[in-house]
Amino acid sequence: MVVAILMLCTTFASAQELGARFGDVSGGDVALDAIFSLGKYSRTHADLSFGDGVGIDLLWDFIYKPLGEEALNWYAGVGPYAIFDDPFSLGIVGEIGLEYRFSFPISVSADWRPAFRIVEKTEFSTGGFGLNVRYIF
Repeated sequence: MVVAILMLCTTFASAQELGARFGDVSGGDVALDAIFSLGKYSRTHADLSFGDGVGIDLLWDFIYKPLGEEALNWYAGVGPYAIFDDPFSLGIVGEIGLEYRFSFPISVSADWRPAFRIVEKTEFSTGGFGLNVRYIF
């Protein structure tokens, strides 16, 4: 677990956008939130939270496109999540959201993340609403 956290911290240090996520997050209510561009219409969205254990989400937003003007974008993605607590949880989370990029280096987004937990018990959760505020490097 320590190795995974160190790897994520190193990854967060090279993020192209870095900020916080507020709302339903794997492992708590607040998370360190980072974006890494994979091309013009694709990106990786990572969260690291502390609270009810340590939560890690790593989503691939395979759709990231403008809605009309360049400042307003929508995105959709999917990826694994893990919560290191007692009991351990592992599953798959999806996301769909809207993002606004201001003329100064800040972006604000709101998204919904339904989750399907596979390990310790199997269940589907439709919560996962959150607000992200990030600085753009």
